[in-house]
Amino acid sequence: MTASADDLKNAPVQNGQLVRPWQDVTSFGQDDATVLENSSGIYVRDSEGNDLIDGPGGMWCVNVGHGRREIIEAVSKQLEELPYFSPWTMSAPMTTKLAERIASISPGDLNNIFFTTGGSTAVDSALRFVFFYNNCLGRPEKKQIIARVNGYHGSTYLSSSVSGKKSEKAHMDMAKGLTNFISSPKPKDRPKGMSVEDFCDTLIAELEAKIEEVGADKIGAFIAEPVMGSGGVVVAPDGYFKRCYEVCKKHDILFISDEVVTSFGRLGHYFASEDVFGVVPDMITTAKGMTSGYLPMGALLISDRLIADINATTNEYRAFTSGFTYSGHPASAACAMANIDIFERDGLLEHVREIAPYFAKAMNSLSDLPVVTDVRVLGLMAGVECELDADTPDEDRDCAFTAKVDVACQELGLLVRPIYNSCVMSPPLTITKEQIDEMVAILRAGIIQAAENT
Repeated sequence: MTASADDLKNAPVQNGQLVRPWQDVTSFGQDDATVLENSSGIYVRDSEGNDLIDGPGGMWCVNVGHGRREIIEAVSKQLEELPYFSPWTMSAPMTTKLAERIASISPGDLNNIFFTTGGSTAVDSALRFVFFYNNCLGRPEKKQIIARVNGYHGSTYLSSSVSGKKSEKAHMDMAKGLTNFISSPKPKDRPKGMSVEDFCDTLIAELEAKIEEVGADKIGAFIAEPVMGSGGVVVAPDGYFKRCYEVCKKHDILFISDEVVTSFGRLGHYFASEDVFGVVPDMITTAKGMTSGYLPMGALLISDRLIADINATTNEYRAFTSGFTYSGHPASAACAMANIDIFERDGLLEHVREIAPYFAKAMNSLSDLPVVTDVRVLGLMAGVECELDADTPDEDRDCAFTAKVDVACQELGLLVRPIYNSCVMSPPLTITKEQIDEMVAILRAGIIQAAENT
């Protein structure tokens, strides 16, 4: 029953309330979100005084851990010196230094750093640059994007339009006629009896077929995460990412590597595209671990080649008319610089590469639980897939189950991020072997408890 104007006029005045991302608007005021009040290292503390392992690392982002005084002091110092500048007409030493530093650790010729406010705006900027690039080259029809089912690239209009998590789009509008989706490269979902190698061949053939269907002269870019994060930590077959890149190069299609999750140490390197997957893309998007979540910031890395291609077309004015009030914000830049200092001083990349096999073994030990039907791990990110009845798939049932696991684990001292029917872990990179054991033991107990209560 819809409220009348008089009903609304006479309704009691209510206090304002926070609207959280992805919140059910029909339950405002009814759901009780956990309130966090303090944090240190890999732990957070809720408003009731409970210490919890931060299993998701915030949102894949608190890479150097909580409570780093170096970052806090660097940001405070920058705010005292210069809290803001207009990125349209000015710059600041800290922002320029950060751009140079990121270029120095980026793969290949990705030396042009465009700062954004986060991952979504970095992807949005990458897509807009694809359009800009092809307009400058006199190819206004080359604008189609190829993306993957269950890929996630953000929540702006453009970035959400190339995201393939279809269940989250039911009540939202997307850009029509822009995106062409191909299959998720999740090995578990391959046809029964098919080898992983044959599955990879099938995926590459599908990409080629999609290019043939749409027309290479109409496709501007292919966008992909090296590891699908919000799709449930989907680790593609060996060689898949590089083969996709080679297909794109053959057809003159720009390759965008969305490293919002996988960059800054999650897989043991500043950027995973080249060091892990053997690819130097045309563009990389990054955010999250760049500041370890202490302040919002993202970046789009653009190759020298693309800039040279534009410059070769004309000497006339060519402005990339995109940007944000807080592009290159000096406090965020100081945060990122201090963050990278910690990586270098503490040898965090080396630590991740050293401890990753232990993390993988610990996570895979959960495979003996009857409801666990797949464990996917790379670097320090993992997805533990649960199905109450593998012979009778039921997404709603199994998603409800992982939500129960989340509740049970929190009561036991661990934050879990349930994504679909997977329990996702991406802890701070500072985690030790002993802390991994504690985290996995709680996750095991939470899964068992949820199963017993189902």
